[in-house]
Amino acid sequence: MILVIGGAGYIGSHLVKELVKKEAVIVLDNLSTGHRESIDEKAIFVQGDLGKRSDLEHVFSQYSFKAVMHFAASSLVGESVVNPQKYYENNVISTLTLLSVMLKYNVKNIIFSSTAATYGVPNLNMIDETIVPNPINPYGRSKLMIEQVLMDYATAYDLRYVVLRYFNAAGAYETAEIGESHNPETHLIPIVLQHLAGDREKVCIYGTDYKTPDGTCIRDYIHVTDLAIAHIFALNSLLENKNKEAIYNLGNGRGYTVKEVIETCEAVTGKKANIELSERREGDPARLIASSKKIFDELGWRAEKSLVEIIEDAWKWHNNQRY
Repeated sequence: MILVIGGAGYIGSHLVKELVKKEAVIVLDNLSTGHRESIDEKAIFVQGDLGKRSDLEHVFSQYSFKAVMHFAASSLVGESVVNPQKYYENNVISTLTLLSVMLKYNVKNIIFSSTAATYGVPNLNMIDETIVPNPINPYGRSKLMIEQVLMDYATAYDLRYVVLRYFNAAGAYETAEIGESHNPETHLIPIVLQHLAGDREKVCIYGTDYKTPDGTCIRDYIHVTDLAIAHIFALNSLLENKNKEAIYNLGNGRGYTVKEVIETCEAVTGKKANIELSERREGDPARLIASSKKIFDELGWRAEKSLVEIIEDAWKWHNNQRY
């Protein structure tokens, strides 16, 4: 049995869809940002809070877990700057509580959702795991803190972990049952699609003077289902004793500018965007592209879906919500 914490959220719910095909799954989520209806019916849902030890004790005392997959976190960069306390409490202190309960119940395998924000602004064409992390905001720092905690716990308590650093997750489940739904929405692809569907007045491009082919930021987009499957590979590597400690990037290995993403959304939908050009946002790197060579070499995983497929699935899901 596998415990998925935050399994009602965007990435967690897609992971659960894949995981229930092979494992018995318990989802623990407080539904603060997740959606109950997004959880696959084959999973057992327990409403509870990662930050409450009593909620964790309740679940761990009832079930025997082979591993924990931890998705629950606050994840808005801007919010983390104005309210860092929330991020250190939710992302750091709550995870320390989880690790304490895991050790008490002798659960020694964990998959941890981390982020490209741990790298900061590396100013490199391609980012691999040898780059020394240097986060520039509380969100990235909170994730890096837990990565460092996991290293220490592995040494002291024989904890086994895989850290997965996400780049830009996007898209939706191929059946359009679940997809990306945040409030507020801050991610480019759903914002553009909402606009093209008539739900937003315009799309803003923040900065057009970067040293990139068209002056706009370049990002690496990965289909959320590819991301979910990477977690299955990581889990298997722990359960089959192929890994004890590992950190992997998850991305496509190819970058797209903001303008290219908007143009692809226009091509998929057959609609034209109303674009407003704005100033750069502080802390936005010119390019963030992942090298996922390490996870391919060690576990055999690679992203399969293209930007067009990502946007097609996201558009199908978005239209499914409107009717």
